[in-house]
Amino acid sequence: MAHEQTYHKNRTFQQEMKFIRHSNDNSNLFTIDKGFVPNMRVPGKFYVNSSLEKIVFDELRDHCSRGAFGGFLPAVKQIANVAGLPGIVKHSIAMPDVHAGYGFSIGNVAAFDMNDPISVVSPGGVGFDINCGVRLIRTNLMYKDIKDIQESLAQTLFDHIPVGVGSKGIIPTSIKDLVSALEMGMDWSIREGYAWPEDKEHCEEYGRMLGADATKVSKRAKKRGLPQLGTLGAGNHYIEIQRVEEIYDKFAAKKMGIFTENQICIMIHSGSRGLGHQVATDALVKMEQAMARDNIAVNDRQLACARITSQEGKDYMSAMSAAANFAWVNRTSMTFLTRQAFQKIFKPYTADDLDMHVIYDVSHNIAKVEQHMVDGQLKKLLVHRKGSTRAFPPHHPLIPVDYQLIGQPVLIGGTMGTCSYVLTGTKKGMKETFGSTCHGAGRAMSRNKSRKTLDYKDVLKELEAKNISIRVASPKLVMEEAPESYKDVTAVVDTCHAAGLSKKCIKLKPVAVIKG
Repeated sequence: MAHEQTYHKNRTFQQEMKFIRHSNDNSNLFTIDKGFVPNMRVPGKFYVNSSLEKIVFDELRDHCSRGAFGGFLPAVKQIANVAGLPGIVKHSIAMPDVHAGYGFSIGNVAAFDMNDPISVVSPGGVGFDINCGVRLIRTNLMYKDIKDIQESLAQTLFDHIPVGVGSKGIIPTSIKDLVSALEMGMDWSIREGYAWPEDKEHCEEYGRMLGADATKVSKRAKKRGLPQLGTLGAGNHYIEIQRVEEIYDKFAAKKMGIFTENQICIMIHSGSRGLGHQVATDALVKMEQAMARDNIAVNDRQLACARITSQEGKDYMSAMSAAANFAWVNRTSMTFLTRQAFQKIFKPYTADDLDMHVIYDVSHNIAKVEQHMVDGQLKKLLVHRKGSTRAFPPHHPLIPVDYQLIGQPVLIGGTMGTCSYVLTGTKKGMKETFGSTCHGAGRAMSRNKSRKTLDYKDVLKELEAKNISIRVASPKLVMEEAPESYKDVTAVVDTCHAAGLSKKCIKLKPVAVIKG
């Protein structure tokens, strides 16, 4: 399993660029031809506009100038390496928010034929934070209703929801509860009274992966997850109180319960915490052994994988599904705490009076069995989405009844203090990217570089100048999430809109930010 960095180390940037072509039909689409890295089974493709294109190619140029040694592999190389995995179909695809990640780039979509015996599942194609995702809750409040109390509202939310690296949950859970939550997902939350029954109707997979098996989740993973249910965590996770700034598609917005500018929403971005991380770590160890046994060769060690039909493959799918359920229960628990916080501030009104319904909950780190057309044939595929969001079109059987006419809502979280978007899925995206679109802004600067070049006090002052209330558990980590550390989320969303992968519906601006 030689590391890809040992190949083609003498190719110049100009020589590398001969393998990357601009599409004639779509100005935002580039194709990576076979031969860019060894053993590519299908071509690669990625969507970027002119400003985002520069970031992607600068990364490759820097890699070539170092003689292909050291640092992360550039995203384009990772896209191509994924194109060499056994059983992949059509293309290895990347979204405009693409950046280098572990094995797979973040923003990568890859689908594997479930009926091909050599097809694999790879934890690197899901990510360490399994079912990291976004939930959007609407309210019937207007910005004028919270403008004068946004500081106390932010403080109350911060007091209600445990945040930060070692944060522990206040939802009481025993190991027995945890096992039930891992297997039942949001059905556990509904049973225990932490969710409204209708919440799961507006959740991808109805908040429950049916293939989950808690016995495939290690003791260590359960131990890490047990105290963390209903906690936000740190890094790029956040809860934001947002106001609607612009509505692009009034019909679709109305279906979601959004009627006017300045309406207040709450966005929750979080995942499976330490439990998901441990599930991924455990699987990578087992898969390295399976690769040696089954003679699976890959270009990069980080692309450790196992045949979908092997014991290791099945075990990972069961454990990953359980971790996904944990993440849905986690976001549901935070929804419960958010509703409590709003009830406290706006009493005697209840969360129901405030119309605090879930608009949608969508994952952007997951692998799922889906049906798609491939070369004119309907095929059962295992679609890996890492830093990419499912975006199914109108009339798709797997989206809620309320959204059948508009397509699946897609939630795109922006960077701290910028803006977020709600998009809808399209038929074109279904055809070209297995019904997938972007997931956020995507990093443009490493965490390390952000810490060295930005000052957290400046970042906080900037938010204050925009009249955004902020509560943060670790102020010194704020610069890692500063807007300067990321690509422009509007450029990312506009690229997907122009390419027809998703359609812009609503733009949201932050009023208050709660961070770990």
